[in-house]
Amino acid sequence: MLLIGLTGGIGSGKSTVSALLAQRGAVVIDADAIVRELQAPGQPVLAAMVERFGPEILDDDGALRRQVVADRVFGDDEALAALNAIVHPAVSEEIGRRLAAEVDGDNVVILDVPLLVESGRDDLAGLLVVDVDPDVAVARLVAHRGFAEADARARVARQASRAERVARADVVIDNHGSIEDLEAQVDEAWRWISGLRA
Repeated sequence: MLLIGLTGGIGSGKSTVSALLAQRGAVVIDADAIVRELQAPGQPVLAAMVERFGPEILDDDGALRRQVVADRVFGDDEALAALNAIVHPAVSEEIGRRLAAEVDGDNVVILDVPLLVESGRDDLAGLLVVDVDPDVAVARLVAHRGFAEADARARVARQASRAERVARADVVIDNHGSIEDLEAQVDEAWRWISGLRA
């Protein structure tokens, strides 16, 4: 297994890059997707969240009302720490399980984690960072995810600085252009990754 990290700020287009890498043959372990699985009805993580934050975080079908949780924890460091204490260990355990299943193989494994730089993970063969200007990220969050502008700006500001992510990167993918520009950069990144296997 060749383990490559992929990260970028919220609204950077990291999920698009992840999908493009999967099309080129990578196995993608997506932390955001794992979180959604762990927060599904009937899962212990969701039960612990309900115990901590109350039944109002669920809709009538028992599914998580993500925006209610986001509104509750954003700007409340204690509530955010409580949420992270519930979710992060379970996500780390599941990532570890999925990595263990790949460890003896010859696959390129992309570890797609929003807060990878902040985590201090040191077992990566390389790090790809999807970069975009914070104002562009805010505009994307407002246009494509329905965020209020103030909320989008606050979320962008809460993450590692753009400079910090870029400084740690082995390859920076600039996502200010067209999808064709992005695909060309992903092709270049894939060539770089392939070179690590040689």
